[in-house]
Amino acid sequence: MASARAFSRVNSRFAVTSTRLQRPTHLASFQSIRFNSSATETNVQEEDPSPTGKKGKGFTKRLDRALGTERVLPIRRTGSELRKLDIELKNVFRFARSLRSTTKGPYRISTKFGGDNLKHWPHLLDDSLDSGMVGRETKVWVGTEDIPNIWLRDNCQCSTCVHVDTKQRLLDTFSIPQDISIASGSETKDQIHIEWSDGHKSQYSKEFLQLAADNLEKRSVVRQALVDQHFWDSSIAGKPPSVSLKSNHDTTNALLRKIRKYGFCLVTDTPATPEATEQLLRSISFIRETHYGGFYDFTADLASKDTAYTNIALEAHTDTTYFSDPAGLQAFHLLEHSQGEGGESLLVDGFKVARDLLEQDREAYEILATTNVHSHASGNDGISIQPYRGFPVFQHDIATGNLLQVRWNSSDRAAIELPIPEVGKWYDAARKWDALLKKKENEYWEQLKPGTIVIFDNWRVLHGRSAFTGKRRICGGYINRDDWISKFKMAQFGKEEVLGKLASG
Repeated sequence: MASARAFSRVNSRFAVTSTRLQRPTHLASFQSIRFNSSATETNVQEEDPSPTGKKGKGFTKRLDRALGTERVLPIRRTGSELRKLDIELKNVFRFARSLRSTTKGPYRISTKFGGDNLKHWPHLLDDSLDSGMVGRETKVWVGTEDIPNIWLRDNCQCSTCVHVDTKQRLLDTFSIPQDISIASGSETKDQIHIEWSDGHKSQYSKEFLQLAADNLEKRSVVRQALVDQHFWDSSIAGKPPSVSLKSNHDTTNALLRKIRKYGFCLVTDTPATPEATEQLLRSISFIRETHYGGFYDFTADLASKDTAYTNIALEAHTDTTYFSDPAGLQAFHLLEHSQGEGGESLLVDGFKVARDLLEQDREAYEILATTNVHSHASGNDGISIQPYRGFPVFQHDIATGNLLQVRWNSSDRAAIELPIPEVGKWYDAARKWDALLKKKENEYWEQLKPGTIVIFDNWRVLHGRSAFTGKRRICGGYINRDDWISKFKMAQFGKEEVLGKLASG
């Protein structure tokens, strides 16, 4: 009976009707369910519609016995219950947003990365030295942390366990005994040697083991190719980062190093041809194909249904927010602008502006960091591209809390994942973000000219342009995030260091 009453209460609170409710003076008609103890099926028949009739009373008693007495709520009480439910749902939403904030936080926007390793050096230790231990077991320790045997055995770097050339695992992880233990071990100044209970022998550098137990940010430095970053504002127009294609140095590595530090770089002394531009991009990595093609070379003819193919002004935004994996780098090269004026390029340091918002209004920042926003590209016939889920404006590294990506394009924005009564909070937060983006002190304007390519990190720097007249021809392309980061970190840290930290990074 208790479960029946609970079922009744749930039904009464979540009932939905498409007709206008009026206070009834009697029931126009209803059907009763007659329960027959000698039959296995339910008999349904018409009953006297009058609630005062004997048959009606009999049915009511039977229904009370079956479902309990909380059967129908008065209209006023129904409204009250719905209002309470609305409040409860809002509280659930607030709690969920707070929980997401807690699990993803603390939010940080860092300019410096790395630092010293742990001061503890790995060593072997026999647990029998602890008088409280029963039996003996040798473990590998880093400071006060012991490294699990299963991890050590699984990450043996010998040629039997890891392919020498590809660095892929050859060992079947799940062939390792669950109770794998160290049969014997020894150590030198820089190495630890282990013979396992299954007979296998492993050798580990102490630096390798130390990094495995190091803090998460330190471990992410090589994996993400983190270098100290420089945040900038409009004053960077006085000396923007640039490299010359005529330089005798490695132009590609110098270019990527400046993009990683500043978020963008100008490449000067480039032949004003699409071929030279494409060649430069391919020196970084392959050019990403999209529904617009690969390497692009276009004028303002709306050949592709996107505002980029017009001559109107474009506010600061990031590109390809409608992909699950937005483009990593983007390049523009103005090849020609004749019989007109305007068309200045706009760049804004999204990380710098995000830091400003975090310092000025943390709640607004957290709303933009936890509320998913959907995007789309639906201008071309037969195409409607949408990511598999919505994404927040600010995306953070879950492990370290560091800002990883700014994802902002109001033109391509679709739905916001909030209950309708709550969307006002997102709009308030987005308004503050938008106002900071449009502050003159945050805007760097550059009139591009033939021979100068601008390449920027689409996960950090927002771009736009002023309206223009005349004929304007631009070429460029996209490069995937993982590909350009791979190119940079191999040059920055070297193959040996990158591959040597795969297991611990």
